[in-house]
Amino acid sequence: MKNSLIVSLISTALLSLSAAAYAADAKPAVIDGKACSITPAPRTVEYPWMSIARWQAMFQEDIEVAETGKVDLLFVGDSITEGWNKKVWDKSFGKWKTANFGIGGDHTGNVLWRLDHGQAGRLSPKLVVLTIGVNNFFHCQANPEQVFDGVKAVVTKVRTLYPNARILLNAVLPYEQSAASPKRAQVVELNRMIATLDDGKTVIFKDYGKKFLQANGDMSPTIMADYLHPTPKGYQVWSDAMLPDIKKLMK
Repeated sequence: MKNSLIVSLISTALLSLSAAAYAADAKPAVIDGKACSITPAPRTVEYPWMSIARWQAMFQEDIEVAETGKVDLLFVGDSITEGWNKKVWDKSFGKWKTANFGIGGDHTGNVLWRLDHGQAGRLSPKLVVLTIGVNNFFHCQANPEQVFDGVKAVVTKVRTLYPNARILLNAVLPYEQSAASPKRAQVVELNRMIATLDDGKTVIFKDYGKKFLQANGDMSPTIMADYLHPTPKGYQVWSDAMLPDIKKLMK
């Protein structure tokens, strides 16, 4: 009995070591950029700046907002939408019944899932301000064409949910400090494709990206301190550029 137990323990240990060795040798799974971009999926990855628990809590807050049904102006997106400076937000959009459905780190697949599962269909906004896609480059390892597929899927979903609403479709904002960065070129290529979704009636595409850049095309840290997320000054720049269009579309 005792010998059998010892043999069993040794076998278990050897199996564990073999599994550990296999895991160490295994290569990370290749992410399908298109599937990641167009497949609705909740957050499943823990980030130091955004735990799954926090993501779920923010999603629950959106559900509670949706259940009230009282939203005229709806913002949808990722951390760039989530992070609006409160002072700028209140001054710019406080006259309307406004909701912010931005969650940091979301790519288009995450937004598709939230729109499917968050009671968003209970709302009837007059205008949806949509800014999404940049995280597909980071988290989906997607190329511009694949990101575009995701943005197009989100636009289609929003149109289905809110057939009477207009969509102010933002270009993906520039990121990286240098105008010469290859990642800037990716954004330009992506935005050329996103612009084709503008139908002049219900989907209005606007590229405010140049407003965030210096004359030579470089990014100032006073506008985006990390060259990705706007500072309070950056949000004021965005508001100044976007607000005339929002006022027009909210009429």
